[in-house]
Amino acid sequence: MSSPRTAPTTRSLAARLGLSALLFLTHSPAALSLNTDLPDLGNSAGSVMSPRQERELGKAFMRSVRSSQKVMDDPLLTDYLQFLGQKLVNSSAGHGTPFSFFLIEDPQINAFAGPGGYIGVYTGLLLTTETESELAAVLAHEIAHVTQQHLMRTWESASNMTIPNAAILLAAVLLGAAVGGDAAAAAAIGGQAALIQQQINFTRANEQEADRVGIETLAQTGFEPRAMPSFFDRMAKANRVYASKLPEFLMTHPVTTSRTADAMGRAEQYPYRQTTGDLRYHLARVNLLQRQIDRPEEAVRELKLMLEDGRFRNEDAMRYGIALAQIRAKTLEAPTQALDQLLKSHPNTAEFIVSRAEIDALKGDNAAALRRLEAGLADSPGSYALNFTYAETALAAGQPASAAEKLRRFLDFHSDEPRAYQLLARAAGDQGKPAQGHEYLAEYYYLLGDLKGAIMQLEIALKRGELNFYDSSRLESRLAELKAEQDDEDDKKNTKP
Repeated sequence: MSSPRTAPTTRSLAARLGLSALLFLTHSPAALSLNTDLPDLGNSAGSVMSPRQERELGKAFMRSVRSSQKVMDDPLLTDYLQFLGQKLVNSSAGHGTPFSFFLIEDPQINAFAGPGGYIGVYTGLLLTTETESELAAVLAHEIAHVTQQHLMRTWESASNMTIPNAAILLAAVLLGAAVGGDAAAAAAIGGQAALIQQQINFTRANEQEADRVGIETLAQTGFEPRAMPSFFDRMAKANRVYASKLPEFLMTHPVTTSRTADAMGRAEQYPYRQTTGDLRYHLARVNLLQRQIDRPEEAVRELKLMLEDGRFRNEDAMRYGIALAQIRAKTLEAPTQALDQLLKSHPNTAEFIVSRAEIDALKGDNAAALRRLEAGLADSPGSYALNFTYAETALAAGQPASAAEKLRRFLDFHSDEPRAYQLLARAAGDQGKPAQGHEYLAEYYYLLGDLKGAIMQLEIALKRGELNFYDSSRLESRLAELKAEQDDEDDKKNTKP
């Protein structure tokens, strides 16, 4: 962990934290009253912090987000968003740089980029997009904010603050949540209205640069570049429909005619691409759609009507959505047949493999489910959905060692996924290793932003008599780190003006 440093005032920090790195800023009434769409100040980001420090800030920021927002841990939806995001990253200047994409369960039409390549998307945005190219356009724009270092350029004035405290304040400002909600955001930016107004042109320059770079990434990835100005235009037209309740997109970042025209001019430099959208995009949308209908029987009826009336963009996705609702209703025969048919056409699609394995497990055939998932993992070893479903099925089948093996391998590539640690804790308990289970639970709570819970779990683990000298020393060192971080948070609360 970073050593404690002398912290600047919260106002000085907030004035330079990277709100300019947002295309869609989650609105806080208090923050909006001050027009908090801050520009970047300075251009020496590379000298401000090392990549390792930026990753630490990003992880701390993500812990604050998890503690205040409904971050979805659904492995299938996370799987798809990561797939799409990494596809774009690989065609951008960020190739080879760690990025993490996650969904927040909220109807807002919103998305944001945080430090360390953490990019959040609200479910309302995913459902509002009409094509995968539109969703990709939003992600490409956010990726560009990261690769162009719009956020990190603002770090110089905050570089004397400890990373945990800076991340908490950054989350409070960006999300209007955490650490006291709107009041904390207002306190953080109080008195900075004049500075914000003076520098607003820099913000517009950042957004135009992110548009330009994002459109280039869209074209290089194979998406339709015109999707970005098309989405801008559709959101702008919503102004005439929503009246006093605008989408967050428009409330926090007005889309001007000139910006849309500039984006269209840049997109016109590339050949038109007729794209139908990846199947997984349609599967993710219909998954969210059927979840919005609480009673599964009603979801089945509504989706069947949509299928009969031709109100769909992808027939296979609609049949998948019906199958999901039927599985929720514990009606298994019809979805078994539907998924078997879908797997014939799309044998490597994780959504179909996982749902079919779930049916196997519900029928009591865990062995068949594990074989199906194991085969899927041979093709997609890093899949969130396949790894987590395998682990849960293996635990249910009384095979905790197999579950732990898959999860530890998964953590080699995704070390900050809370669900993996939660499942590892269950596996350790089932193997008669309670101290190890408490250690995993400590990391689980830590990643959720619950420092006190994490500290308590480590203290319980250290009281167990099964630890050797090396493990005890390792846990004591980790406990000291967390207590120091807790002290930093307590000091910040005690000195808050």
